[in-house]
Amino acid sequence: MSAVQDAGLHARLRAATGPAHAALERDLDWQARVATLLGYRALLARLHGFHAAWEPAIGGALGDPAFLDPRRRLGALVADLAALGLSPGGIAALPAARPIRLPDPAAATGALYVLEGSTLGGRLIARHIAALHGADAPCAYYRAHGSGSGAMWAAFRGRLDALPEAGAPAAEAAAVATFEALRAWLCAGEPVAPRSRRPADPVEAEAP
Repeated sequence: MSAVQDAGLHARLRAATGPAHAALERDLDWQARVATLLGYRALLARLHGFHAAWEPAIGGALGDPAFLDPRRRLGALVADLAALGLSPGGIAALPAARPIRLPDPAAATGALYVLEGSTLGGRLIARHIAALHGADAPCAYYRAHGSGSGAMWAAFRGRLDALPEAGAPAAEAAAVATFEALRAWLCAGEPVAPRSRRPADPVEAEAP
């Protein structure tokens, strides 16, 4: 067994998703998008469309509301968009993504790896937005779990590494597919460079 396999499923997903994660980071260019409040609101609107579709899909396949519900961030996106001037009707009318098929809890956990992992860099992005647009700029989505982010991520990693080995391929495939779907959704209408064939260094699933 390889050193990556010895380290647990978390390390395997981190390595497997490295190229897709790097492609998302490269093409999203979040700093340019949040440079204005209108651009920031447009990014949050796209994130809303992704979470509006994927959170229910993950919830249906995971079958564990007690674990998932504290990790849902759609409500935070709604609050931020409202604070940025989007009406309830406008928020309800935002387009939603189409999630991949998640046939079982292992696949749902792989997809959640991407969404939950994005909280790791969210506080940095929130600080960047506050520096640009003021301390009162709405950042509930990017602040995510706040000071509890580390503990929430540790709990998620524990659940991920506790998955049976039989579920590892489904979790890996779903995590990669979720990163790719997120990139396609967030960068829709934006120039998207071809994916590099050079392996990327494994990185934590940080925030879009």
